[in-house]
Amino acid sequence: MSERIDDSQGQDEDAIPRWYVIQCKGGESFRAAENLDNQGYEILHPVLEVQRKRRQRLIWVPEPLFPYYLFIRLDRLASNWRPIRSTRGVLKLVTFGDEPVAVDDGLVETLRQHPSAEIRETSHVYFRAGDTVEITEGPFRDLQAVFESQKGEERAIVLLNMLHKQQRLVMPIAQLRRRT
Repeated sequence: MSERIDDSQGQDEDAIPRWYVIQCKGGESFRAAENLDNQGYEILHPVLEVQRKRRQRLIWVPEPLFPYYLFIRLDRLASNWRPIRSTRGVLKLVTFGDEPVAVDDGLVETLRQHPSAEIRETSHVYFRAGDTVEITEGPFRDLQAVFESQKGEERAIVLLNMLHKQQRLVMPIAQLRRRT
């Protein structure tokens, strides 16, 4: 009789929705998230807004926080798991052995509390103060400088060693490349 009680408790546990991880095909996490959302699944696809150079301009673009992965909320009894694997952009549900692995709810809540707008403003800029940069165009081409700050959206202030002194220059940020 005690075995039956344990089984019924297991079934109750299976009815509780949990978060699982889906591995997406390369570069298709946005497609997978959209298609799963269209099918009515609850999805979490955390993204960051990062700056990228496009056509000599810096623009903000969304990038997945976890490339190739997204989170889906399912319960083991009522949710329809079958369509997930055949959804465009989805590679597989992450498992250990044959069992899907549930993610801690606290982790997902933490990710939900940090919208991409906050992350964009605080931590993801193309250059940081003190970065060594190379000037790619103009009269100072191929010279190294130190990035001091951004001036507006398209200009930067850099420190360039000239005449045995650091000179401040204001130049288009698109003319800078990070040195590694």
